[in-house]
Amino acid sequence: ENGAAEFKGMNMRTVMRIARNTGVFFFARLLSQLLGFLYVLYAARYLGVADYGVLAFAAAFTAIFGILADFGLQPLVVREVARNRETAAKYLANLTGMKMLLSAATLLLTLAAVVSLNYPGRTVAVVACMAAAVVINSFNTLFYAVFQAFERMLYPSIGAVLNSGIIFAGIACAARTGGGVVAVSAAYTVAGGICTIYCLAVMRWRFPDTFRRWKEKRMEFDMDFWRKAAMQAIPFGLGLFFMTAFYWIDSVMLSFFRGDTEVGIYNVAYRMVLVLLFIPTSFISAVYPVMSRLYAASDGGLAAAFEKSFRYLTILGLPIAVGTTFLAGRLVRLLFGTSYAGAVAPLRILVWSAVFIFMSMAFGNLLNCMDRQSIVTRITGLCALVNIGLNLLLIPARGLIGASLATVATEFLSLVFFVAAVAGIGWGIPAGRLSVICARAGLSSGVMGVYIHLFRDAHMALLIPSSAVIYFTVFSLVFRGLEHEELSFIKKLCRIRQAPGVEP
Repeated sequence: ENGAAEFKGMNMRTVMRIARNTGVFFFARLLSQLLGFLYVLYAARYLGVADYGVLAFAAAFTAIFGILADFGLQPLVVREVARNRETAAKYLANLTGMKMLLSAATLLLTLAAVVSLNYPGRTVAVVACMAAAVVINSFNTLFYAVFQAFERMLYPSIGAVLNSGIIFAGIACAARTGGGVVAVSAAYTVAGGICTIYCLAVMRWRFPDTFRRWKEKRMEFDMDFWRKAAMQAIPFGLGLFFMTAFYWIDSVMLSFFRGDTEVGIYNVAYRMVLVLLFIPTSFISAVYPVMSRLYAASDGGLAAAFEKSFRYLTILGLPIAVGTTFLAGRLVRLLFGTSYAGAVAPLRILVWSAVFIFMSMAFGNLLNCMDRQSIVTRITGLCALVNIGLNLLLIPARGLIGASLATVATEFLSLVFFVAAVAGIGWGIPAGRLSVICARAGLSSGVMGVYIHLFRDAHMALLIPSSAVIYFTVFSLVFRGLEHEELSFIKKLCRIRQAPGVEP
């Protein structure tokens, strides 16, 4: 329980807590991402390619500027409060004031930038609504950080589902009333405000001691605390800025060079890939507090946790990429219709970036837990610059295909940098075991790909589940990819509904 034992030797209560938190967060994130994908699908079909391009541009544009509203405070709170929960009220009292100043600066800079670029008034209005939503959600992430630090993953999970559900309902209302793209963007703002009320209610009723101490402190302006928190958060913030710029700069540049139509088509493919990232983010979010404690207690436990993180994420990432490559045409036509047929080729390219993201997240999480977030910042910053350069080179000539190629190339480079960085700090990477994991998952995915090709005309409701069964059967039985302790653990999970004393 105190982290002194190695990860694989943890007592059942700790293992079950990690499994429960991962499971709760995974299924809630799955529901949230499903609702999110449904409202993207709904918006894309309702607005049409060009207007959906306006919405996608606004989301990308405000996401880049929106990093200033948080600037790394969220992961800092998770790490520090996980280590000492008594500091939660102190962080809430001080960071609320910091976020107010950062939010005001974010709104002013975002609006000034979009106006200076001479975008139409309707686009400016959409950006304003999306910027307001980003600022509101930056406060929500502060509460979610506290919930995560206390390992109460249920509450941020419910918040994510609530946010997606309200946005979906707002888009449905806009479609019914003919409100257009501005009304759709306003739904994001309303959803953020309702989620803030939800967060305050959870703090009041489920964390009464922390809420009481926070209420007593109200809003603090401890300049020494602010300065220390800001210095610790800057590496996180820069890393998040570079990462966000890397994720969204292609949409902004496509809008500038090629127009709203290509932005709309590209974002259909890109959103289909981004929705897959709930898998690694769910796992990493659940294991991050535990690994932060393991680093302070035992390098052996952290090493085992890292290896398993890489293992599980690789096992899941490769078959998803292979399956999506084979089924891209059918998926786009089924979900978005023939007007978005141009998204098929970008999707087949972009999905391979997800594989490298899955793997990179394990390395990035390891470095963050070891207080080496500055390395993560440097890597993401370098990759963001590389991505901007590749986009400048490829987008004017090849449009959305160029943007897709730039994304995959940069994610692969990011993985290479992370592996080199972890090795460079003297961390003993089990290269042989990690290579075997990749080989077994790759070969099993290849067998699955052959199966999909042979039965490509089968109904999707049958083809996708049967492909997953083929993959895991080949991986576990033919290539013996599952270890004995993992098989035993799966059997225990099937027998144990809930370990005694495990909190949600």
